[in-house]
Amino acid sequence: MLATWYIWAAIASDQITFKRLVPPARPAGGQELVADLDLQERARSGREQRPYVLLNMASTLDGRAALNGRSGAISGPADHAMFRGLRTVVDAVMAGAGTVRAERYGPLVRDPGDRRVRLERGLSEQPLACVVSASMSLGADIPLLADSGSRVVIITSSRDSLSGARAQLEYVRAARGSGSDLELDLGAAMSELQERLQIRTLLCEGGPHLNSELLARGLVDELFLSLAPKLAGDPAQGESLLRIIAGRSFEPPLELELISAAESESELFLRYAVKTRDRA
Repeated sequence: MLATWYIWAAIASDQITFKRLVPPARPAGGQELVADLDLQERARSGREQRPYVLLNMASTLDGRAALNGRSGAISGPADHAMFRGLRTVVDAVMAGAGTVRAERYGPLVRDPGDRRVRLERGLSEQPLACVVSASMSLGADIPLLADSGSRVVIITSSRDSLSGARAQLEYVRAARGSGSDLELDLGAAMSELQERLQIRTLLCEGGPHLNSELLARGLVDELFLSLAPKLAGDPAQGESLLRIIAGRSFEPPLELELISAAESESELFLRYAVKTRDRA
């Protein structure tokens, strides 16, 4: 394991302090923790004809990934800093349509300092926004789609197009099967993102069903998991129990390898490599 490959992403605020646990090191402020993940080099050296994919999720200690349908109540200041930092080191950020709607996604990198960090790394000011929607169940009033400065790719198996959006829209149409059996082909979509749109590194932010499909098809390289020091218990009546994975079980379970761990204000930040196995 080469430690230089596994350094935490940029942290926007110097007021957040992390204690690195694995590998052991002294506490570090935000800017001390800023380092290039060398993802572009890892993407070039990979054998897959797809982007290098990071999955970033947050969870309570008892496994809840959302409260009242949203993840914001789970996260603390350090998690928000990590969330922002990861967006400064990738070519594209992807999320499912349900997550984009529930979290009211807007422009992905809003802070001018974060945009400068991206430019210094040779990236565009804004990562490409990728929204996965097999059925095109999106509204043009979502802040991301209403922002004329955002470039958005909709990944879908549908032939329909979205009207009324002000964002710069493109489509990756990837389907397999026919007729009523038509379904989204995420593997083909990932290949097109790399080949046509030159996306070499991609950060996925959920939701749980998209995570499940990506993992099942061997399309995730690393998992960043923030564990909040909270116990949420069972959901209220009528509220869905969302975990970071939903809609599928893995038999046998997927194996991961711990790369690094950090702590801030009792919140744990775990980074895992997803071990390869045959795709579903």
